[in-house]
Amino acid sequence: MMQKLFYTVLFFICCSAAASAQAKKPTSSQKPAQKPAAKEKPLSFRTTWGIYLSDTLPRPEVVKLLDSSLVVRDQKNNKFPVVSFDFTYESKEPYLNDTTQQVGFYTETTGDSFKSNKLSPLWSTRLKETVQKGEILLFSNIVIRYTEDKYYRVPELRIVVN
Repeated sequence: MMQKLFYTVLFFICCSAAASAQAKKPTSSQKPAQKPAAKEKPLSFRTTWGIYLSDTLPRPEVVKLLDSSLVVRDQKNNKFPVVSFDFTYESKEPYLNDTTQQVGFYTETTGDSFKSNKLSPLWSTRLKETVQKGEILLFSNIVIRYTEDKYYRVPELRIVVN
């Protein structure tokens, strides 16, 4: 009987030793396991022309904006300098259909690339004279300087003249 009691006590001591070894807290010399870093939000940019995002604007407002620069901000409202962009102007040109003898419209597309944050004075002056209702101004391939050695392409901007 004594022997049976001895083995039972020995069994419980071993079990409690194993359980306490698994629940042991790390000491100062042991480093706890690293927790995964919190997920950072991906970069998100918004492009504006003056105060407008992509939108339909009346002709007088577009004429006022032609001398304005593009502004790019991130989700924390930090501004970033625009390095370059492509500009496309889609104009509606009338023509006389030979078969039906009715006036029709076709879309003529012109554009240029700029190494600054706004349109050149030549483009700005010309557009002030010619921009009409229904035409589209598209700023695409907008590149910003994020840091000294990092550049990013940001969302395009599309303005429809109303």
